Amino acid sequence: MSDRSDAKAEENQTSVINLGEYRQSRDDPAPVTFHRKELDAILRIYGRMVGEGEWRDYAIDHMKEKAVFSVFKRAGEIPLFRIEKNPRLAARQGAYSVVNATGMILKRGHELPQVLKVFDKVLKLVEKD
Repeated sequence: MSDRSDAKAEENQTSVINLGEYRQSRDDPAPVTFHRKELDAILRIYGRMVGEGEWRDYAIDHMKEKAVFSVFKRAGEIPLFRIEKNPRLAARQGAYSVVNATGMILKRGHELPQVLKVFDKVLKLVEKD
C-alpha cells in the first residue's frame, strides 16, 4: 500500500520550469519589447507632457511584431499618440515611429531620440484676422 501512495504522491508533485528555457523551447518568437534606455527616453517625454497637463495615462503593449507605448488624455479614450518600435522596418524606414490618433505617422527614424523630437515642437494657436 505504501508503494501505491508513493506513486500517487509523485504524480501530484509540481515541477519547477525555467521560464527562459520554456520560452526558447516554444516555436513562437519572443515579443518585441522596449529596452531600459528606450523606456527612459519615452518616460522623460511622458513626464514632461504630464507636467504640462497634456497627457494623463499610458499603456505599453509588447506584441510579436512590434512594441507600442500609447499615451492618453483620459484612460477611456483612444490614444493621442503611439510610439512604436517595429524591428522589421529597421533596415528600411527605421524601427521607431510616432503615430497620431488618426493613424498618420508624424515621424519615423532609426534612432529613438531623433523620433521623439517631434514632441519638442511648440504648437501655437494661429488666429485669423
